[in-house]
Order: sequence, then C-alpha cells, then structure tokens
Amino acid sequence: MKHYRYLLMRRVTQLSIMALYIGANVWGWKMLQGNLSASSLFGIVPLADPYAVLQIAVTGATLGMDIIVGALIVSLFYGVIGGRAFCSWVCPVNIITDTAGWLRRKMKFSEVQKRFFLNRSLRYWILGLGLGLSAVMGVAAFELISPISMAHRGLVFGMGMGGGALAVIFLFDLLVHENGWCGYVCPLGASYALIGQFSLIRVYHDAVKCSDCRDCITVCPEKEVLHMINQSSESVVMGECTNCGRCVDVCQTDALGFSIRSQLKQSKDEE
Repeated sequence: MKHYRYLLMRRVTQLSIMALYIGANVWGWKMLQGNLSASSLFGIVPLADPYAVLQIAVTGATLGMDIIVGALIVSLFYGVIGGRAFCSWVCPVNIITDTAGWLRRKMKFSEVQKRFFLNRSLRYWILGLGLGLSAVMGVAAFELISPISMAHRGLVFGMGMGGGALAVIFLFDLLVHENGWCGYVCPLGASYALIGQFSLIRVYHDAVKCSDCRDCITVCPEKEVLHMINQSSESVVMGECTNCGRCVDVCQTDALGFSIRSQLKQSKDEE
C-alpha cells in the first residue's frame, strides 16, 4: 500500500471534488458550486482559475470583485503548495493521462516517442496564444476548446464531445508522446507552473539514501525535475513538478519525500 499512498490520495481527492460538483448540480449541495473555472466554497468563498480570469481580463471585460478575489485565493493556495499540484490532485484529465502513461510503460511504447520531438516551451507559447486570441476575439479563447472544461461538463451533464476530446488526449499520450498533453501542450498547466515557481512544499532528495534504481524517473511525468537523482541532496525547485508524489511512492530507500523549502534552506544555513 505504501507504494500507492499518494496515488490513492490523489484519486480520492480528484473524485471527491468532482462528486461535490455533480452533487451541486444534481442535488443542490452547497459545499462546492460552479466549475473548475469559477466556483464558490460553501456559497461564501469565491474561487477562480487565474488563467481563465486573465483571458477574460484581456478581452476588456469588466471583472467582478468576487472573480478577482477568487483568482487571488487560488493563486496564493497553489503558490504555497506547488502550482502544478492542480494538475495531479484536481484536474480530471490527469486520470486519463496517468492511465495512458501506465499503459505506455506496460506495453513498452517508449521507442515510438523517439520519433517525435516536442519542446516543453510549447505550452508557454500556447498560453500566450490563448491570451492573444482572447484579446482579438473578445472571449476566453482556451475555455472554448479546453478538454478540462469539456471533461468537467461531461462528468456533470454527459460526455458528448468531451468524450472525444479525452479519447484524443489518451491516444496522443499513449501512442505519440509520453505525458504529451500535460507536459507539452496544456496552457493551464503552464500557468500553474509559473504560479508555483516559489512554492514552499517540495519533493526533497537525499542522495545518501539513494540507490540509483531510477524507479522514480520511470514514473515521473516531468522527468527533468529529478535531475539530482544520485547526484546531490536538494529539493525539486522547478515549477514543472506536479507534486504528484509518485516518485516518493516508488522509492524503496526513502530517499525522496515532501519537505518545506524554507525549513530546508534554514537547515542548510545552520550547517
């Protein structure tokens, strides 16, 4: 069970959040109402996706104070715990991409990936393109085609086109490029990577305990963040880390674990 601790916690969190959204629409529950772009917690605390709000802002539309406050709350939350934690702990598409990644490893499709090259900066270009198109079109451009929004609406109201979008992402990640959607294309993930640049909760690597088995790198969706494996004792500081905990789960020697960045810095200064 230890090897699946964070994986199970993530699935419970993702499914619970979606259950609350479904309950709000079907049975009128008040705990979490709205969608992943804009919600309210207990009908009091506003929550809003910062990237969606930024898209609306560049259209020239007037933003309500609740939306601005909601975006600030979400930015602060993910800025502290790690921006891309949204991708691995909340986003429903993550279940699809994780499944594709697992099948890819089991079916040994790694050779297929070598025939394709995607630059990780692509998602940041798409982020900027989304803002540019929003300004020109006068609507939040990415929200119109977002598979994340489609998946949310599909789970609440029935899949329809959302099912097709998720199928394309699944096949893309399985047959074309490992972690292709989340790691190279999704602008929402890029926005949370920027938000989480200076987050406090980080994965920490203890090189003394590391056996260099590389299991952590095998399961990590953003492999470059683990560049220090068996090299040095340090925390993962790249914003691309999703804080999914899979590397921690599979580590047989407890060389990886979650820590608070400020405490780590203080400990090093004391040494």
